[in-house]
Amino acid sequence: MPSTVHSRNMSESKDFTIHMTDEDQTLEKYKNPKASYKRKSLVRGVKEICGEFCSNTSIHGFQYFGQQRPRKEICFWIIVFVISIYLCSSIIVRIYVKWRESPVIVSFSDRSTPIWNIPFPRVTICPEVKRSINVLNGKNFTSDFNRTQLEDTLTLMHMCDAESLFEEEPLLRDMDFVRSLKRMLPEYDRYLLLCYWSGDWISCDRLFYPVYTDEGICYAFNSLEMAHMYRDDVVKSNMREVPDDEWPIYDTGRWSLEEGYAAATDLDTYPRRLANSGAHAGLVVYLQCFPHELDYTCNGPMEGYKVMLHSPDDVPSVSKHFVRISMDKEVMIALKPKMITTSPEVAAYEPAKRLCFMNKDRQLAFYKIYSQKNCERECLTNYTLKECGCVHFSMPRSNDTPVCLENNIDCQLYAQRWMSAYTLATVADTPSDDCNCLPACTSLEYETEISEGYYDAKALKGYKKFYKYDFASPGGKTAVVSIYFKEIQFITSRRSEVYGFTDLLANFGGVFGLFMGISILSVVEILYHLSLRLWSNLTHGVGES
Repeated sequence: MPSTVHSRNMSESKDFTIHMTDEDQTLEKYKNPKASYKRKSLVRGVKEICGEFCSNTSIHGFQYFGQQRPRKEICFWIIVFVISIYLCSSIIVRIYVKWRESPVIVSFSDRSTPIWNIPFPRVTICPEVKRSINVLNGKNFTSDFNRTQLEDTLTLMHMCDAESLFEEEPLLRDMDFVRSLKRMLPEYDRYLLLCYWSGDWISCDRLFYPVYTDEGICYAFNSLEMAHMYRDDVVKSNMREVPDDEWPIYDTGRWSLEEGYAAATDLDTYPRRLANSGAHAGLVVYLQCFPHELDYTCNGPMEGYKVMLHSPDDVPSVSKHFVRISMDKEVMIALKPKMITTSPEVAAYEPAKRLCFMNKDRQLAFYKIYSQKNCERECLTNYTLKECGCVHFSMPRSNDTPVCLENNIDCQLYAQRWMSAYTLATVADTPSDDCNCLPACTSLEYETEISEGYYDAKALKGYKKFYKYDFASPGGKTAVVSIYFKEIQFITSRRSEVYGFTDLLANFGGVFGLFMGISILSVVEILYHLSLRLWSNLTHGVGES
């Protein structure tokens, strides 16, 4: 009996314990809900996220990967997707390579430029007369060949088509070419007779100044003052002769090719510029030549003048680019400016990418202003000095640089031919620092349209405005040169970016959208599912079965 009662009590106690345990577990579930979940495995979480992404993404073709499809369809869409990725990547790589290798494009500006925003060109006039032969004035060579005549002859050999003296030693070592050129210089007012500028008759000696070039003495109009063109240690007297008191009426520091004229600059400034187009608003020069004074032993039976038109900050090389002016002709030269500018975005590129030099990028040894012509002239000077041990008297040089004499003429001609035969920027034997003459990022050139007609100077006898021709310079031939702008506005070219950052991003987005339907939000969506959505799915886990 007691045993039966004890067994019953034990059974009831066991049932009560089990019952109490179930209640405790239920209460524990309410107190801690996470206790009824297991943490998902990484593989399972990734699979669920991939299925959710494929079902909801906006990327083309991905929804088929998250559906229960036959294997043939899945293989088909995989092939299509791979082809799309290949084509999309190929096009993007091409766009990137083009942006990387050719980031700059030259195109026309979207607006025209008035001619008063640029200077009138520098006009360099060189007579074919290197020395005036006049028996009456004693300028002809005599039988008594003295030292002065020898100096003149040796000077002419550097300018005329003459053969070199094949001698090891020069005849004269203390040659002063500038002094000889001044002595042989024809009378200024007899050759530049009358000048007309912007509606006014002006004395030619107020417009033109003598300069020393590879063709001897020439006359320049609208050129920058030498202190703004050459370095301080360059021998300036061998290139230009301008009285210092002639310049203060103009402010040459208010213009540069890169910046243009200052905003508050008056129209009557320097370099000179025009406010109108047409022949009546330009430069007109009456030139004279006297056949009985020509030295035909210099350049043959050639008379007249050579005229060069270029930017005021350029130094001319007369033997390369010129317009020939014949006598008894009226020559009309209409100018069409050709200007290239550079956008600020391209200016921030390296010179090797934009393929041009800013003035700050390329510092020349002799010139303060960089231009391709100045660089080429300096390169020729350096190469001539390297090969010949001297330079031509018209080349820029320092005080300790020797000037070539008559025994070095052949060497000078060889240097000129060598430099003309090869591209300056790719010559292997020439240092790249000296001859890397890329174009200037801002350049100005003047294209010309030339027309001419017969000019009868004898008909001027009855015209009172030209009495100076009849009485001061009889027996000469006359030519009239008119230089003017053809139109009052012109279209400039501009170096700009092929693709800026915005354009590059738009091109990439267009290709991605065309082939795959991907946008910025699609990329954000991918990052969201791979990070925040995956972490949230793994931490919530899955309920126990």
